[in-house]
Amino acid sequence: MKDKKISRAMLFIILFGIVSLFSDMTHEGASSIRGAYLALLGASAGTIGFISGLGELVGYSMRYVFGKITDKTRKYWPMVIFGYILDILAVPALALVGDKGWIAASILLVIQRMGKAIKKPAKDTIMSFAASQEGVGKSFGIQEMLDQIGAFLGPFFLYLVMLFKTEGSTFEIYRTCFAFLAIPGFITILLLLFTKNKFPNPESFEPESKKEDAFVMKKSFVYYIVGISLFAFGFMDYALIIMHISKSFAGLSLINEETLPLLYAGAMLVDAIAALIFGHIYDKKGVKALVISTLISAPFSLFIFGIKSEWAILFGLVLWGVGMGAQESILKAAVTSMVPKKNRASGYGIFECSFGIFWFLGSWLLGVLYSVSIPLMIGISILAQVLAIPFYLSVSKLK
Repeated sequence: MKDKKISRAMLFIILFGIVSLFSDMTHEGASSIRGAYLALLGASAGTIGFISGLGELVGYSMRYVFGKITDKTRKYWPMVIFGYILDILAVPALALVGDKGWIAASILLVIQRMGKAIKKPAKDTIMSFAASQEGVGKSFGIQEMLDQIGAFLGPFFLYLVMLFKTEGSTFEIYRTCFAFLAIPGFITILLLLFTKNKFPNPESFEPESKKEDAFVMKKSFVYYIVGISLFAFGFMDYALIIMHISKSFAGLSLINEETLPLLYAGAMLVDAIAALIFGHIYDKKGVKALVISTLISAPFSLFIFGIKSEWAILFGLVLWGVGMGAQESILKAAVTSMVPKKNRASGYGIFECSFGIFWFLGSWLLGVLYSVSIPLMIGISILAQVLAIPFYLSVSKLK
């Protein structure tokens, strides 16, 4: 009986997933306390919503530009490596901002998102080359699962740092947390260089298409862009969620200053499981998988912001994690299925640019509404996500 060897494509997917694991330990660890940190430095709810949205706007809209550059130059690895370095260095640099330095912290957060903008089209594209051999839903699901294991470990790592760093102000404790995130950041760069050395030409995984036609925006792709944009508008950034929790529930039995990172860790664990499950569903059902995940996750804001109960908060975070996991795995897989190899980085750039613009507008609006009318904020969040469903169904019919 012969042992079934793992394919080179799957080995690449797993290795790149491990790179993402340590990368997510770094910046998702930061995300678990980012909103609370900005509030501590003097930023208002509206400002946090604006900065979070601006970061996503830069991080997503610039992907269109860097996607075009990647397709023209075919310099996949240089784009990935430079983007990762910028992304990773900005996080521990947050430890250097002074008291009341929310402006400096905000600039660093935007720089971090710019790093993601540079690397993501190239990263997703070379991942798609390997995924084309192994099943795109399953492949991106595996990558997202490893990604989110890192997103779970990052906040848990900060929880351990907080256990040992008991002296000093809250500001000093948070600053120490950001400094310690340099450790997984350094490991990320080492693993990335190792993966690049082992797989210098990942584009060889997918054969070139015989057709050389220019990339045309099909009706199904346009409907898909509209659907994911509506989803992004209603699916709020975690910074606003954690700011609300830190203000409203600090000091209670389950949720307090020390356990805040664990909340994000738990949501990321749900994200990891959801990514794997919905990635498999996508390979069988296509874009209909997004309909299922959206119906499950859409009411998350009602439980987090509308019901003053720790258990409601925890359930809302589970729903939010399901939405995150599904969108991270399925959205990438769908682009791989719709866009030819030679234009794929541009395809990723187009979809992520639109996603980022609407994430920015939604985060800003929902952040402002938080101070005006929480029920209205909840209603808009749910409505926008639900309105995406008809467009997903239209994509499914046209494919």
